[in-house]
Order: sequence, then structure tokens, then C-alpha cells
Amino acid sequence: MRDNLQAMPILRSIAVGLVLLATATVARAQHEHEHGHQHDASSAAVAQLKLDGDRKWPTDDSLRAGMAAIHVAFAKDHPAIHAGTETDAQYETLAGQIEAQVNEIVAKCSLPPAADANLHFVIADLLQGVSLMRGSDAGRTRHDGAALVHGALRAYGQYFDDPDWGK
Repeated sequence: MRDNLQAMPILRSIAVGLVLLATATVARAQHEHEHGHQHDASSAAVAQLKLDGDRKWPTDDSLRAGMAAIHVAFAKDHPAIHAGTETDAQYETLAGQIEAQVNEIVAKCSLPPAADANLHFVIADLLQGVSLMRGSDAGRTRHDGAALVHGALRAYGQYFDDPDWGK
């Protein structure tokens, strides 16, 4: 039993990695096809999110705290991102803040399997956004990464039951 419990973080990390790989491939293909910047989530992993019937997915304390911290960090930089004045160093700092919170969320996740599977779409876009904000893809901009993060934050509020979201 202990070995199974120790394997869970490894399996979760592998699953996140596979989702990221698939997401990166799909996102790049759609980007090359559309040649445009989008603020909506239609070309992102979050486009695959579904509600739990007619209800939002449950959340836990660590998920709510991590997403709130990401939301606050993003909101602080959003005016500069939107105005096009966010510097590479500011993008890097924001990316580091988001990545740290995502790592905490993944490490402490205790959601039911179906909710966890849907959360992975949000996590995938957050991490892809982090990568792009760090300048990892010469064909896409840091602003594209911020747009992915913005879409993931909006989708989280639409699909996950977080009573404090948006307050």
C-alpha cells in the first residue's frame, strides 16, 4: 500500500506531462493554421473541459488557494500585458509565480478522479502559458502565453466550484 501511495505523485506527474505534450502539439498546429492571437480558450486544452452533468467540479482547499494566488499574480500584471508594456523580466517573474503554484496544486491534489482529469486541462494551459511567457517558442510570443493563462483562469471559474472565485 505504501508503495502505491508513493507512486501516485509520479503517476500524476507523468499524466500532466502527457497532457502538456498533447496540448503543445495541438496548440502549435492551431496557431500555425490560424496565424492569429486569440484571447478565448477555443484553441486551448481548456476547450475540452466539461461540467459534471449540470454542476461544476468540486475543489479542495489547496486548489482554491493555489488558483487564487495565480489569479492575484496575473491580475497584478494584466494591465501591462494588455498594454504591451510587460517586460521579459516581468513575464519571467509571473511565469515563476504561476509555476510554483501549479506545482503546489499538483502535489497536494485530492480531487475525485473525474474532477482531477478535468483540472488537468486547466493545468496544461497554465504550464504551456508559463513556457511561452519564458520565450520557449520562437514562433509564439510571451503575450500568447499570458493569453493561455488568462483563458485557463476564466475556464477554472466556469468549470470548478470555487465559492470565492472572482471576489
